Amino acid sequence: QADKAATKAMPVNRVGDFGLAPGISGRFTLFQTVDFSTIFARAFAPRNSWISRNMRFHAITLICILLLIGAAGKSAQIGSHTRSPDAMEGPTPVSASIHAATMVTAGVFMIARCSPLFEYPPTALIVITSAGALTSFLAATTGILQNDLKRVIAYSTCSQLGYMIFACGISNYSVSVFHLMNHAFFKALLFLSAGSVIHAMSDEQDMRKMGGLASSFPLTYAMMLMGSLSLIGFPFPTGFYSKDVILELAYTKYTISGNFAFWLGSVSVLFTSYYSFRL
Repeated sequence: QADKAATKAMPVNRVGDFGLAPGISGRFTLFQTVDFSTIFARAFAPRNSWISRNMRFHAITLICILLLIGAAGKSAQIGSHTRSPDAMEGPTPVSASIHAATMVTAGVFMIARCSPLFEYPPTALIVITSAGALTSFLAATTGILQNDLKRVIAYSTCSQLGYMIFACGISNYSVSVFHLMNHAFFKALLFLSAGSVIHAMSDEQDMRKMGGLASSFPLTYAMMLMGSLSLIGFPFPTGFYSKDVILELAYTKYTISGNFAFWLGSVSVLFTSYYSFRL
């Protein structure tokens, strides 16, 4: 299974690279540099530039869409989200590092870092918002159907990354990075707690074969409870302060894409609560 997961991860990651590499090349072609400060200073000038290859494409819009494809490949967004649960074949501490704080958040950080560029094409922001909202909803929907402990947490990671992406799509990049930081801590806590349970259960990961572990592992139970409350956005844990703000800002955006993200995000919260209760 681990070999199959590794084989699957390679082509899925390359899909993101096929967007990222042309996006970087397009930026260099348009601005004659890849330096962030220079690009942001010049971004207003070529906003009406067009690329003609039998069809006409708005240059910055096309570049932002390509960068989004690269970000989606890294951050397990819709279409490339299947590799993240399969990667749970690896050791739990590795999952806690890679799938909570480092690799999967690279795409979100890239969009936030390029935020002045993404603000020019409204079409790109609509696509980002829609992709993030759909990912948060579909990953949460899939998560409630899983029985493998680590796969449930992996799908919750995809769902939370969707929140971060659509927060960028509604132009709230600082809140997205705030949720990224919060998510890194409580998701690492959940992964490590899950690893403790799996180790104690002799490598059993099927949640249907578990139960009544609170009395046997009170400390692990307390840690997983804290992580789950933060994951669902229960008041006062760290996840509440970022997740609730994302939904509030989506609601007050007063755009079709903002309302779309708000309602899908709200339904995803209910699904998140359900599979967190199963944990």
